[in-house]
Amino acid sequence: MSVTAASGFAAAGVAAGLKSTGKRDLAIVQNLGPLTAAATVFTTNRCKANPVLWSEQVMSDGVVSAIVLNSGGANCYTGSQGFQTTHATAEAVAERLGVSAGDVIVCSTGLIGDQLDLGKLTAGVRDAAAAIASGDAGSDDAGLAAAEAIMTTDTRAKQAAHVSPAGWTVGGMAKGAGMLAPGLATMLVVITTDAVLDSEQLDTALRRATRVTFDRLDSDGCMSTNDTVSLLASGTSGVVADLDEFTAALTAVCRSLAEQLQADAEGASHDIAIEVVNAFTEDEAVVVGRAVSRSNLFKAAIFGNDPNWGRVLAAVGTTDAVFDPYGIDVAINGVQVCTAGEPDQPRDLVDLAPRAVHVLIDLHAGDQTATILTNDLTHDYVHENSAYSS
Repeated sequence: MSVTAASGFAAAGVAAGLKSTGKRDLAIVQNLGPLTAAATVFTTNRCKANPVLWSEQVMSDGVVSAIVLNSGGANCYTGSQGFQTTHATAEAVAERLGVSAGDVIVCSTGLIGDQLDLGKLTAGVRDAAAAIASGDAGSDDAGLAAAEAIMTTDTRAKQAAHVSPAGWTVGGMAKGAGMLAPGLATMLVVITTDAVLDSEQLDTALRRATRVTFDRLDSDGCMSTNDTVSLLASGTSGVVADLDEFTAALTAVCRSLAEQLQADAEGASHDIAIEVVNAFTEDEAVVVGRAVSRSNLFKAAIFGNDPNWGRVLAAVGTTDAVFDPYGIDVAINGVQVCTAGEPDQPRDLVDLAPRAVHVLIDLHAGDQTATILTNDLTHDYVHENSAYSS
């Protein structure tokens, strides 16, 4: 089910002592080959963490032999010492696995502004490499251990897989429960495949997949400094994948992971799908959906089980999308509460007791559609993020 679902990969997750809880906090995913092709999409936040700066250099040739990920610290805004820590971590992985440090992606997640303990990192790398060498690193248990090691405020590991009838597999893991907003990539995600594809093909497929999955997840409008989505291909299946079929499978895995991230968003009590239909362009459908998803008034109303559709229209009106302000329809959980900018069915018919909420916005301006995934704004979200570094 996880990052080890595809053949040709090994994984491990260990407790390196970076977290005060004593839980797993360092993971390694190794590509055993014969191919070491890769593609990665990084955050577009201009304030990038040291692991992102390092990994952008690694990806210059599209070759990746391993990925090392830690929770317990973002290694962002930690100066030259922080970059040296990232470099030294890659060197430690390279030495233990017998690969080049220039082919090791480094990912970190946690609090910004704190230095990571290099001694604990290198000891964790040693233990994870030993676990990989033990011979059981391709199992589901090993994949789960790696997925657990990258969790921060997550309450559960996120994993997904797809097996193609053609004979190849895609598997993946993700972490994220807050700061879920798009910038070509979201959170930390590692996806593997044993299909035969080169780095250029992987890049094409990954960008197509993230555009309609992770990029459509906007839990709280906050973009991280560390977001990284990586796709590795081992080629172990020996099957040359059809690119369109592979992209569809990859998109399904990414969508599953994105929905799992949405369902585990910090403090959320409702998972909201905002579907915008009949927009003039797809981009405008995204802009409208995102405007609603980032409306604290709307999100607070959903938390209070209040189907206040006026807040939906108010958010739509902040965009420059093409529409007639008095020609918009809105339905919430199947109840048509607004038609052509006027009240329709009584709002008290809307049942917001279930966790799942569906908002349908019809702009009547074209034939394009997009869906944005978000959550409500709760007391628990405010509490968790006000006490995050304490």
